[in-house]
Amino acid sequence: MRIILSIIGVLLALAGAIWFLQGINVLPGSFMTGRTEWAIYGALAVIAGVGLLVLINRRQAGEK
Repeated sequence: MRIILSIIGVLLALAGAIWFLQGINVLPGSFMTGRTEWAIYGALAVIAGVGLLVLINRRQAGEK
């Protein structure tokens, strides 16, 4: 289960980074390009993904 949650956390953080970069107009070519709300959604997704990874790793370290 830890591996699956880690994969989800990484994918969420990567997707969030892409949304953020498109939202701040760094990655062009999408309906999200230059839209502030996608930068906000992306930042929240990155925070959630990293938070999930930290939570999973913290729980793993506590079990040893």
